[in-house]
Amino acid sequence: MALRREPTARQMRLAVELRRLREAAGLSAREAAGLLGVGSAQISHIESGLAGVSEKRLRRLASHYVCTDEAFVDALAALATDRTRGWWEDYRGALPTPFLDLAELEHHATFLREVQFLFIPGPLQTEGYARAVYAYRVPELPDEELESRVRHRMQRKVILEGPNPTPYEVVVHEAALRIMVGNRAASRAQLACLVEISEADHVTVRVIPFEMEAFAGAASAMTYAGGLVPKLDTVVRDAPHGAAFIDSEAQLGAFRTLFRKVEAASLDPERSRDFIHRLAKEL
Repeated sequence: MALRREPTARQMRLAVELRRLREAAGLSAREAAGLLGVGSAQISHIESGLAGVSEKRLRRLASHYVCTDEAFVDALAALATDRTRGWWEDYRGALPTPFLDLAELEHHATFLREVQFLFIPGPLQTEGYARAVYAYRVPELPDEELESRVRHRMQRKVILEGPNPTPYEVVVHEAALRIMVGNRAASRAQLACLVEISEADHVTVRVIPFEMEAFAGAASAMTYAGGLVPKLDTVVRDAPHGAAFIDSEAQLGAFRTLFRKVEAASLDPERSRDFIHRLAKEL
């Protein structure tokens, strides 16, 4: 079987979890290969995301690694056997890989939580807002790529639509609401869109106003995506060279706590909706 040239973030997550299980069992890659009757290079390829693994072999490895968490093993098996080719694949080669990885993560998430301080969260952006964001980029994007990025961002809204939308909780700071990324009309339209979508049963929007006292969490921006089991949750944060996908148990625990702290500093959903509506009327 040919090796993958560029594993997706989802494929890499499976690879990382299998390596963690092997190391927790105190086995070398050579010993794990012997248990499957394959060469050590095969284990290396699996644990680097360059090669997939069948459900049968995955369950054999989990048994040899003495992993007794059946729900976790089932979730790993679901990762291993998933063959979804989602809408984001249409952008492969046209947009940077992290754009595709984020869309795939959102598609498979059991729930999403987001904290933003300077921008409206991507899935809630209007077309005008998104275009203004990408048009400001330096160096400037070619027209074709700019339009591809805008279309991609608009298609991310699919997680909030249809008969089984993803539960989505957002905490956004007043700064993000007040900064006019586009012109006044685009900003007004963006705030109106936020008010409208916040009324959906599966969407919760909370606002942290400037006047909130004792709030020191302005560095807490994140996207938190729920996995099939908590061990497979993922946090995405902006990094200097693109998105950083965080998945260690210790860090996930810290981000869960951080989200609760940020959420506690925000207005409740009804007051947040009134707050956004009031800002829109001021424009």
